[in-house]
Amino acid sequence: MIIFATIITGLMIGSFLNVCIYRMPSEKSVVAPRSYCPTCKHRVLWYDNIPVLSFILLLGKCRFCKKSISLRYITVEVLTAVIFVILVKELGLNVTTVIYMVLSCGLIIATFIDFEHQIIPDEITYGGMILGVIASFVFPQLHNTFNRFYALRDSLSGLILGGALIYLIASIGTIVFRKKLKKIGQESAMGGGDIKYMAMIGAFLGWQGAIFVFFLAPFFGSFVGIIEKLRKRADVIPYGPYLSIATLVVILWGDRILRKILPY
Repeated sequence: MIIFATIITGLMIGSFLNVCIYRMPSEKSVVAPRSYCPTCKHRVLWYDNIPVLSFILLLGKCRFCKKSISLRYITVEVLTAVIFVILVKELGLNVTTVIYMVLSCGLIIATFIDFEHQIIPDEITYGGMILGVIASFVFPQLHNTFNRFYALRDSLSGLILGGALIYLIASIGTIVFRKKLKKIGQESAMGGGDIKYMAMIGAFLGWQGAIFVFFLAPFFGSFVGIIEKLRKRADVIPYGPYLSIATLVVILWGDRILRKILPY
């Protein structure tokens, strides 16, 4: 019953995340107006806004203009539900899990926006930093302690170290690839959004988690980056999505991975 409720909750929240992904890059309100077709601008009827089911019944097309609906919509809904279920299965249903669900929502929004627009909205990064620090103080068990001030210290150190690590690698990359960046019209090897994004992640995971994510993300980034380079000959590849994947891996299986690497 818990898993079923988790799936339904994930699908519903995933539907809202789609609104955020579509509107945030344009700095539009995610609350009003109601959902509408991006092509014909017709308001989506309530029974056409049921996660997954409506997409299937409409055969992936708008009821009014018959234009195809992006597969991103059903992908985000299903992905959110899957991540929620995995979190509950791996961590149980508790306050920490709920906090990680909220963080996962931010990761999903940032990932899809970064893939499409190569930006990560400040609403996600700055808002996430504040939320991560507050959540750490109110629920110190997020950092495996019952002392609020220890948890707050870990959160703030994770925020600072996380941002500093990406800033350092961006600075080095800018120097090393200066000529290449100038050729493609880029000023920095990594965007400021990535720095703020990593700081946000550190606020939730603490300094140890931030370091783990920092070293794990390149494994995902290099693999997908090579594919994108071959497929589209892309010079600019968003890094946020790989920080997101690494964050989820650290949350779910970080302890197990460390025990394998450092068995003693």
